[in-house]
Amino acid sequence: MMQNGRDHRIDFFRGLALIFIFWDHIPHNPLAELTVRNFGFSDAAEIFVFLAGYAAALAYGKIALRDGFLIATVKILRRAWVLYVVHIFLLAVLMGIVFFANSHVETRDLVQEMGLQYFLSNPQQALTDELLLRFKPNLMDPLPLYIVLLLGLPLVLPMLLRKAVYVVCVSFLVYLLAPVWNLSAQEGGVWFFNPMAWQFLFILGGAAAMTAKRASISQVRPLMRQPLFLTCVTYLLITGALALSWKWPALHDAVMPVWLGEHLYPISKTNLSPVRLLHFLALVYVAAKCVTQGDWLNQWLPRQICRMGRYSLEVFCLGVVLAPLADMLNALAGDTTVIKLFSALMGVGMMAVLAAWLDWNRQLNTRYLKTTN
Repeated sequence: MMQNGRDHRIDFFRGLALIFIFWDHIPHNPLAELTVRNFGFSDAAEIFVFLAGYAAALAYGKIALRDGFLIATVKILRRAWVLYVVHIFLLAVLMGIVFFANSHVETRDLVQEMGLQYFLSNPQQALTDELLLRFKPNLMDPLPLYIVLLLGLPLVLPMLLRKAVYVVCVSFLVYLLAPVWNLSAQEGGVWFFNPMAWQFLFILGGAAAMTAKRASISQVRPLMRQPLFLTCVTYLLITGALALSWKWPALHDAVMPVWLGEHLYPISKTNLSPVRLLHFLALVYVAAKCVTQGDWLNQWLPRQICRMGRYSLEVFCLGVVLAPLADMLNALAGDTTVIKLFSALMGVGMMAVLAAWLDWNRQLNTRYLKTTN
């Protein structure tokens, strides 16, 4: 079943994920200590992919039910092509910014840090790999992943609308193969976000969109009497405490049993380690139960974040461009705490302004169409 109304919580958490991704991409940013990656095993990337699947299934599912699967497929492929063109253009802009910044920052090698030395050493092959989505310097991994996931959506959308549980089961089987199955990247490497693993999160988001209406039914029992809710909260508290202990290695070594550490680490982000996946799913479940729609979404700050979430592609691209610029500004200003806070907040402000402009432009176009019809 699909919701008739728009769930603004999805926009809010999507916008929040974009802010977290931007802050996490600025080296030594104090505000990055506040992002979700510091309080558990998962981070903003899981939020972004899950909600991308939710939004895509919801939007194209409605088109498929209204106009047919062929029209929905054409629109999906057109969107994937737009994302591909944006990826090529954004990478060119990013390289220009990093090379410019590197010529002004003498204390660090920004080209090396951003993973662009491959382009300098082998430009012809790098350009070919860029067209094949194999050349992905730092900050550029999410877009190629989203393109691949979107291209696979027409294959599962019909069944996702009818029997989402079957699609989830098949997707889970593909997820289990992820450790031995990945796409190739530049210089013999593999994709940082393994599509075979992360597709499961994308599909889970799509399945959640299909069942959102039933999930919104009021609870029979209080939350504190629901075993699944209590289990999720307990897991979040334990993993949160463990993640915080990483900041103090001596404390972590003292409380972490050796046998458990041998089984737990490394927690793979590439293949979406099961403990990362479970942490994110517990986070989603608790958030869905505790964070309800209400007047708080009409407050000024949540409205700005929701607007950023509605224009996630444009805001994400701006964040990719602003992150190295903020890093350059911090380095030129001596990496002081004040300038780091200023650049991080100014970047979010610019992202919010872009979202506001896009929203105003859309409303203007809507009014124009109404007056001409």
